[in-house]
Amino acid sequence: MGGPPGAKVAPTKPLTGLHDVELAQLAMTADRPAFGELARRHGSAVRALLRRMGADATLADDLAQDAFLAAFEAIADFRGEGSFAGWVKRIAARLYIKRWRRRAELDPAPEGAEQADETAADGLADRRLDLDQALKDLSATERLYVSLCYGAGLSHTEAAEATGAPLGTVKSHVKRALEKLKRRMAAEAAPPSPDTDEGRLVHG
Repeated sequence: MGGPPGAKVAPTKPLTGLHDVELAQLAMTADRPAFGELARRHGSAVRALLRRMGADATLADDLAQDAFLAAFEAIADFRGEGSFAGWVKRIAARLYIKRWRRRAELDPAPEGAEQADETAADGLADRRLDLDQALKDLSATERLYVSLCYGAGLSHTEAAEATGAPLGTVKSHVKRALEKLKRRMAAEAAPPSPDTDEGRLVHG
């Protein structure tokens, strides 16, 4: 015999065994433990994205918490068409952008800016590279835009709208960032030179 109309139905398996979409559906019924499981699963990834965008550890923690609170309040907007992690990352990225726009100015677009070759990002995830260390080679603005486009999953147009920057500026910063990352990967993948101590050890 069923329960009263509108009563929440307890899941038949532990929350840890449910898919993100199932947890989101439970969260839509104000099931806080279900949403807490989503936050537990994806909190570290959201904080990592914010740090890559330029937030320090304290700010990343604060904004991640704000992002999950906002996500819980807007959970009905999550349709399951993409990943929950991607959805909450976009919320966190936009929260960071609001703060960033108040406290920082965009770098000017480089002269002779060209459209970014979006295929330049191909293979980035396939290389063994300390991404956090590599991102330190970028300017603050380059790091911001490449994190928005390849971490939070925003298109160049969405990143431009979020920051209030011209689309060409966004594309230029992303292009330069990807070129720097590619050069870094190429340097790390190159065999050591015979003239270096490491090279002498390799080549005998």
